[in-house]
Amino acid sequence: MSNPVHDPSSASDRGDGVPSSGRPDAAIRRIGEALHGLKYGSVLVIVQDGVVVQIERTEKIRFGK
Repeated sequence: MSNPVHDPSSASDRGDGVPSSGRPDAAIRRIGEALHGLKYGSVLVIVQDGVVVQIERTEKIRFGK
């Protein structure tokens, strides 16, 4: 059985929330989405070989005193 050749420039998103290497603007958009509405927390961007491979958002909920 043969393996299909994957062309990263043919897709803007792999479907798992991680932009493909051919679309850095998609990574910027997804980082912006992760930041949207975040009051307390962090956004972690994992990069390998100059390509965004993972974006993690951690949100903290703080209660008043």
